Amino acid sequence: MSKMKTHKGLLKRIKLTGKGKVKFKRAFSSHLNSHMSGNKIRKLRKFRTAKGGDVVRLQKMLGTRVVPGDR
Repeated sequence: MSKMKTHKGLLKRIKLTGKGKVKFKRAFSSHLNSHMSGNKIRKLRKFRTAKGGDVVRLQKMLGTRVVPGDR
């Protein structure tokens, strides 16, 4: 049986932390932000961690163990 391949498109968009959490950038923050409040834009700058519902899917795509985030 062949080896499992990691999803290279996903690897370009996330970062695995030392404890195994998945960090990623929030959506809707790249352009067309002039109508948003400053508070909203500042919140979009922060990274998020993947929650428990995504863990199984991410483990299959990455081929490694993933831990759910804090929130």
